[in-house]
Amino acid sequence: MNTPAHLIFGLAAFGKPDSGKVTMAALVGALIPDASLYLLAGAHLLILGTDPQVVFGQLYFSETWQAIFRVDNSVVLWGIALAFVVWARSAWAIALCGAALLHLGLDFLFHVDDGRAHFWPLTTWIFESPVSYWDPNHYGRVVGAIEVLVSAVICVWLWKRFKTGLMRVIIAFLAVAEIAPSILFAVMFSTN
Repeated sequence: MNTPAHLIFGLAAFGKPDSGKVTMAALVGALIPDASLYLLAGAHLLILGTDPQVVFGQLYFSETWQAIFRVDNSVVLWGIALAFVVWARSAWAIALCGAALLHLGLDFLFHVDDGRAHFWPLTTWIFESPVSYWDPNHYGRVVGAIEVLVSAVICVWLWKRFKTGLMRVIIAFLAVAEIAPSILFAVMFSTN
């Protein structure tokens, strides 16, 4: 799934309108599994000027990058962390770990040949789902449309649930970040 959708789902599942700390932890937890990719790709694309084909066609699949992804995308490590924070009864840490695990579960289902080693350090095996959130050769158009639709519905629900101006700005930003690319790509690639 796209990162904004992960944030929307994480906020919906673990955010609490009466607790800014828990809500922020849910957003951060939903982001952490993609953070290393953004840092690595961002440095190469924006600072080093590396060609996007090299970044996403070679570096993404390199052993160095995959070793980094194994850590922040490990269901095993996040599961251990969740067990500890549940034992410690830390609401904000439960939201952080829960949102990260939700992110990983959804990624597990929707990555064909670009998945991560979710069960590291037990194994470096990578599940190849038959369904992709983006690849049209693996139902990406359908899954992508469903992702956008469900995200939009959840954003409406979140808007009603969270009443503060800051949260509504965040929700609106996430909605635009999730929906706008789909509209833009549909217009750019539509046949007349």
